[in-house]
Amino acid sequence: MTKKRYIFLVLILGMLIALSPFSIDMYLPAFGDIAKSLHSTSARVELSLSSYFIGLAFGQLIYGPLMDRFGRKVPLYFGLCLYIIASVGCYLSSSVEILITTRLFQALGGCAAQVACIAMVRDLFPVKDIAKVYALLFVVLGASPLLAPTAGSYLSLAFGWQSVFVVLLVISVIVLLASFFFLPESYKPDKSYSLKPGPIVTSFLTVIRNPQFYTYAISGSVAFCALFSYVAGSPLVFMDVFGLGKKEFGWVFAGIAVGFIGAGQVNTRLLKRYKSEQIVAVSAIGQIVFAAVFLVGALNGWLGMGGTIAMVFMVLFFVGLTNPNTSALSMAPFPRNAGVASALLGAMQLGLGALSSSAMGLFSGRSAVPLAAIMAVSATVAALILFTGRRNIVQQVETTPDTVAAGH
Repeated sequence: MTKKRYIFLVLILGMLIALSPFSIDMYLPAFGDIAKSLHSTSARVELSLSSYFIGLAFGQLIYGPLMDRFGRKVPLYFGLCLYIIASVGCYLSSSVEILITTRLFQALGGCAAQVACIAMVRDLFPVKDIAKVYALLFVVLGASPLLAPTAGSYLSLAFGWQSVFVVLLVISVIVLLASFFFLPESYKPDKSYSLKPGPIVTSFLTVIRNPQFYTYAISGSVAFCALFSYVAGSPLVFMDVFGLGKKEFGWVFAGIAVGFIGAGQVNTRLLKRYKSEQIVAVSAIGQIVFAAVFLVGALNGWLGMGGTIAMVFMVLFFVGLTNPNTSALSMAPFPRNAGVASALLGAMQLGLGALSSSAMGLFSGRSAVPLAAIMAVSATVAALILFTGRRNIVQQVETTPDTVAAGH
């Protein structure tokens, strides 16, 4: 593969994987405007974020088998078309209930891009290049929170909250056209692959019964809840509690995202000297420490806005260290069932993410305690699952820097 071709494919795959984080983050600064326009509350609008996470979780399980049966591109086209239609529905929403529903369908369509991207990296690139490609995609995935909320804040200020969904609609059309004309089909349809419930369930059960998979997949997914609770709770914490405006919130959100991005770069260097399981163990402890400090500080009123930003930054930094390694360790035992394993891993992450973001609906609007509590609980539970589950792994399939994925 030529260098030009290599860069071109990574660019298109980056567009695919960026669709979901843009869909999640771009409308966050407009929560207040949406609530006012639809005669609701920010907590109710937050449910449209939870419904998006639910759609992503279930969609992963649907598209995994479909892409193994029909190839990568046909299900991808269907998903992007559904996303486009749902985006129009979001734009036209006249009530928060309609917005919640259309966001669900937007996620069910958009997650096809993410599933296709992860699968196509394995299809299109040699094993020795997979880590490099995932690292580049991780930068795109991490940079999205830098750009999306800031762009969303300016859009909603200038043109109203509906303009965010117009931009998402335009982005999805561009992604669809780029995929149709420039992205090769990387996997031929497999007519022998059964879409009957029995074989599909058997495939998923085979994966989830593997001790290495369930230990790292579940612990990593629970740890990842800290990120989802932050995404859901950040508008309430920084805009309602600390009184930031839309522009200021966008910049704070972007600044905290730097920690998540930076963790990926640190992880790449650490992998040259340490194994993934060593990094995961240390990261789990680090996440507990900072989440505990965050909770104690929030309960006692010791943290102002600066302290809150610092604690969230550090918790998400350790999440950023944990996620790519738990993903790689989860996928390592499945060279042949990577599609099913990837779909199941993504469903776990996003399903638990939906629960944690829904829990932020209990937020009182008076402090950052609920966010800190969810982060502390997720860190503690993740560590317990990790250190307990590792005892059941008889023979661990090792990873190398060339097999560490960037996560989902």
